[in-house]
Amino acid sequence: MTAPTPLRRNRDFLLLQAGHLLSTFGSSMSGIAYPLLTLALTGSAAKTGYVGAVELAPLVLLSAPAGVAADRFDRRRLMIASDVAGAASVGALAAAVLTHHAGFRLILVVAFVDTAAAVFFRAGNSGAFRAVVPRSQLADAASVSMARMSAVRLVGPPVGGALFGVARALPFLADAISYAFSTISLLLMRTPFQEAREPGARPRFREGLAHFWRIPFLRTTVGMIAASNLVAAGAPVAVIVLAHRRGLPSAAIGGFVALQGVTLLLGSIASPLLRRLVPMRAILLSEFWMALVYGAFLAVPNVYVLAVAASLHAFWFPSTDSAMTAYSYALIPDRLLGRTMAASNMLRAASAPIGPLAAGLLLAHSTPRLAIFVLAAPVVVAAVLGTLSAAIRDLPSLEGEAVPAAAG
Repeated sequence: MTAPTPLRRNRDFLLLQAGHLLSTFGSSMSGIAYPLLTLALTGSAAKTGYVGAVELAPLVLLSAPAGVAADRFDRRRLMIASDVAGAASVGALAAAVLTHHAGFRLILVVAFVDTAAAVFFRAGNSGAFRAVVPRSQLADAASVSMARMSAVRLVGPPVGGALFGVARALPFLADAISYAFSTISLLLMRTPFQEAREPGARPRFREGLAHFWRIPFLRTTVGMIAASNLVAAGAPVAVIVLAHRRGLPSAAIGGFVALQGVTLLLGSIASPLLRRLVPMRAILLSEFWMALVYGAFLAVPNVYVLAVAASLHAFWFPSTDSAMTAYSYALIPDRLLGRTMAASNMLRAASAPIGPLAAGLLLAHSTPRLAIFVLAAPVVVAAVLGTLSAAIRDLPSLEGEAVPAAAG
């Protein structure tokens, strides 16, 4: 058997990564700017939480149609159309900020459209990723991708915060421009993003959902990650709100967000080594047991303690995500990939909008201690249930010619 081309020499993989990284850099800058702009215009922690919830809502509401679209239409064209929609939305917000016409409702609309575009892009990207990466390299490619994404997300928030301090429109303008690089990379790629399809086929989302549900490993781990997303999405909002209350500058707030990017990067770099040295079961469970670190904030309710706790928790995200990505691509046939991954993404993201919404409301109407306890407690419950789960105890293998696809 001929050895696959190393990832560092895989032209289409590098192009896919380059465009996605530049676009993610732009999104990281606007991501920190959304709550900063909301706070600057309204001064409301609750409204900041609403923006965070609306920004995440398309992950739940639009994953199903995005998955169907990725399995029905040309994935390259779908991704390019998503780039155009995203660029138009953040560009419109940048123009509104420049002309002093930006308001809370416009921020809500743009945040929703921006993430909606990302959901459709991600649905097509699953097929593109698997098309350019051999199965034997899926886990390593996922780790490499997450390491690079973590590096970008490390730089993006402080740059976005600094740009916001110079002019409020700049992070959104930079994000709009970054979408163009993603489109160019897609146009330069040669590999088809999907296998040949049956003429006249009309994909239905329930087929992907049914396939996902027959895989015990996926349905168990996705449920656990749904619990983890509460604090993963809510804690950064809590950090921003608490830092803003202390009067810290926007660049410093971006630095808090970047701290989590540091640990994500370190976790991504360590992920391949951890997979070789530590049993996969221990790696998967570590993300959830690490939620106990938020107990430090309950003892000392300080924004610096919360930022460190969130960062330590984030260290384990890449290992869990890269393993789940590799298993998913190995278990799901191409004709069902968009819909099954959409089902997975929708279920795991179902709790994500609740995180920032709960953080904003609890911080507005109760104590920071109670807010973090409510967000972190479900993750510890997931850790206990995962430890007892047979689906995680008896993990399938990624080695060999076949992986058991379904059971139950």
